[in-house]
Amino acid sequence: MKACLSRRLPALLLLTALLTGCSSLLFYPERGLPFTPEKAGLGFEDVNLTAADGTRLHGWWLLAKPGVEVKGTVLHLHGNGGNLAWHLGGSWWLPEQGYQVLMLDYRGYGISEGSPSLPAIYQDIDAAFAWLASKPEVQAKPLVLLGQSLGGAMAVHYLAEHPKQRQRLQALVLDGVPASYRAVGQYALSTSWLTWPLQVPLSWLVPDSDSAIRSIAQLEGTPALLFQSMDDSIVPLANGIALYQQAPLPRVLQLTRGGHVQTFADPTWRQVMLRYLDDPQHFNGLRRLGEIPNYPAPAADK
Repeated sequence: MKACLSRRLPALLLLTALLTGCSSLLFYPERGLPFTPEKAGLGFEDVNLTAADGTRLHGWWLLAKPGVEVKGTVLHLHGNGGNLAWHLGGSWWLPEQGYQVLMLDYRGYGISEGSPSLPAIYQDIDAAFAWLASKPEVQAKPLVLLGQSLGGAMAVHYLAEHPKQRQRLQALVLDGVPASYRAVGQYALSTSWLTWPLQVPLSWLVPDSDSAIRSIAQLEGTPALLFQSMDDSIVPLANGIALYQQAPLPRVLQLTRGGHVQTFADPTWRQVMLRYLDDPQHFNGLRRLGEIPNYPAPAADK
C-alpha cells in the first residue's frame, strides 16, 4: 500500500494544485533554514537583496576555497521545492574547484519575504544579477548560470527577456529542466489511475506561456549544457530532449542516470560540468556508454 501511494503522490499533488491555483502548482516553498553551509564545512556569507518591488530576499554567497585560484562565479537557481538548504547539494562542490557561488531563495522561500508567483519572481532573478554586478570579485571573471528544474526554466524565460544579462554569461547549465510545464503536468497526471483519464483536459489548466521551450531559441550566442537523466520520474527524457532540440548552437545534451536533479551527487557529472566550463564552445560531453555509471550499483557478492 505504501509503495502504491508513493506512485500516486505526484499526480495527487498536481491534482490538488490544479484545483487551488496556478502559483501552488509551480511553487512548493518551505520556510526557515534547517542548516547553513557551515555544516558542510563551507565558507559563506549571508546575502540580503531587494527586488524591484521592495521584497527582501535572502541568499548565500559561497566563497571559493582559500588558496584556490578563483576561476569564475556561478549563479545557482534552485528548483521549486524546499529552500536553499535542500539545494546545497547542487553547488557545494564548486568552491573547492575555484568557483564562487551565489545561491538565491526566491520570494516565499526560506527566510525571503513575500509569496512566490509569476511574473513577480523574475524580479528576484534580476536582483541577483544586480547584486553580482556590484561585487568587484565577480568582475573580469566568467559568470555562469546553473538552473535546476524550475530554476532553469525560469532562467531561460528571464534571459530571453533580458538580453543584456544574457550577454554577461559565459555559459548556461541546465539540470533536469522541464521544457513545458504543461507537458510535465500531463506526464504526472498520466502516472496514476486516479488522474489518467483526465490528464489532457486537466493539463490545459497548467500555465505554459513562460515554459522554457517557448524561449530557449532566443538565447543565441549563449553556450548551453543540458543535463537530463534517463531515470528522471519528474521530467521525462522526451521533455529534456525536446528542450535540447530547440536550443541554439552551441549546445550539449548530456544524458545521465539517477533521480531528478540528483546529478551532482555523482562525481562523474561534476567533472563533466567542470570540463565543460573550461571550454563551453567546444566541449561535446561524454558519449561512450562505458563512461556512464550503472544504476543502481551492483549488489555486493554474498
